[in-house]
Amino acid sequence: MRIWVDADACPVVIKEILYRAAQRWQRSLTLVANQMLRTPPSRLINAVQVPRGFDVADEYIVQHVKAGDLVITGDIPLAAQLVAKHAHVLSPRGEPFTTENIQERLSMRDMLEELRSAGVETGGPAVFNQTDQREFANALDRLMMKLSRSSKV
Repeated sequence: MRIWVDADACPVVIKEILYRAAQRWQRSLTLVANQMLRTPPSRLINAVQVPRGFDVADEYIVQHVKAGDLVITGDIPLAAQLVAKHAHVLSPRGEPFTTENIQERLSMRDMLEELRSAGVETGGPAVFNQTDQREFANALDRLMMKLSRSSKV
C-alpha cells in the first residue's frame, strides 16, 4: 500500500504527520502538486511536480493509484474517482470518503456550487485548527492499524 497526497491544498501540519506515519508504518508516501515541494530526506518519501493546470495533480493520482492505496485529499470529485478504484480516502480533517458516503458528499458539494453560482454566499470551510489536526492523526492511525491487521490475515 502506498500513501498519496493531493498536496497543493494539504495543510503543512498534515504533511508533517504523514512524513512521520510513512516512517512509522514503513510505507511509501508520494506528494503530488503543481509546485515544487520540500520533503524530508527519506527513501520512503517523494514528491511529484506536475504541470500547472486544472486537475492535473488529480489526474496524475487517479492514473497511478492502485486498489488498497491510501489517498489524502479534500477534493470530493477526486475522492469519488478514487473510491471507485477501491482506494482508501481520507480528508485532511480525518473524514473518510467511502462507497457509503461519497454520493451524499458529491450531492452536497454540487448543491453548494449551484448556490454559489447563483450568488448565494455559502461561506467557506471552517478554519483548520488543532482539533482537525488531532482528528486526522487519530483517523490515520486507526486506518493504518486496521490495514496492517488485515494484511497479516
